[in-house]
Amino acid sequence: MKKFKGKALSTKMDKTVVVEVEHYRVHPIYGKRVKIKKKYYVHDEMGVKEGERVIFGETKPISKTKYWKIIERSKDDSVKK
Repeated sequence: MKKFKGKALSTKMDKTVVVEVEHYRVHPIYGKRVKIKKKYYVHDEMGVKEGERVIFGETKPISKTKYWKIIERSKDDSVKK
């Protein structure tokens, strides 16, 4: 089961959160580390707020775009607005 850590960007949809995950890759020619960001549509039954850090994992398809589910809220990196 794949698991990712990310930051909740948008909570405007019903029971769906858009989560952004950042990771680094080494550029094949220049050798510099490049930051890569990807957005995931994640099923939310916990009531996550924007800016919170979450841990989510894969699940069976819930809809056309959602096949991830929030496992837990990360307690250490929560961002306050």
